[in-house]
Amino acid sequence: MKKKILFVVSSADVIGPKNRRTGNLLTEVAHPYEVFKQQGYDIDVYSVKGGDAPIDMVELDDPTNIVFLNDEGREKFKTTRSIEDVTLDGYDAVFVPGGLAPVVDMPDNPTVQKILGTMYDNGKVVSAVCHGPVSLINVKLKDGSYLVDGKSVTGFSIAEEENYAKEDVPFELEDALKKRGAKYSCVDPWQPYSIRDGRLVTGQNPASATGVAEKVVAILES
Repeated sequence: MKKKILFVVSSADVIGPKNRRTGNLLTEVAHPYEVFKQQGYDIDVYSVKGGDAPIDMVELDDPTNIVFLNDEGREKFKTTRSIEDVTLDGYDAVFVPGGLAPVVDMPDNPTVQKILGTMYDNGKVVSAVCHGPVSLINVKLKDGSYLVDGKSVTGFSIAEEENYAKEDVPFELEDALKKRGAKYSCVDPWQPYSIRDGRLVTGQNPASATGVAEKVVAILES
């Protein structure tokens, strides 16, 4: 039976006091999508509000990004269903891409928390990259503990945010993860870094998106 991947993505297209334009970062959407597609997995995309999920169109000369924009993946982002309608039965893994968008509508979203917590409690794989791990900050498991507590995780670092969107984000992801008890680590800014702790997979930045997807595949195929 084919494995099924659930993409949970943001519906936000602006962030911060200056209304900086944003969205789900193209590289962090396209690279994992193509890894899962090449593996033969079924992929569904649900967004916070449903409808056209915004994509931050960076690195338009990247070959994988071009492939994604010209196949059914882009169409799925234009016609997402709301996360309020998702049924988790049958999904083997959930993936949350970054971009600044999830910082806006995911950290305090109870449905996002329920999806991620339920997937993990049910023995499934939970994964996120770059700013995507903001979705994990407030997720609690059925035993009342925070999902990231005691787990080795990564995500967009303070050093990276300093020269990217420090004035636009309401908090530092690195600090927020540590506050919840996560064992946070990172490498030099913009270098690929993805880590696995059991069924939890996280990546630091756009360069880490492929690595996250490959680690998810390794878990599902083991």
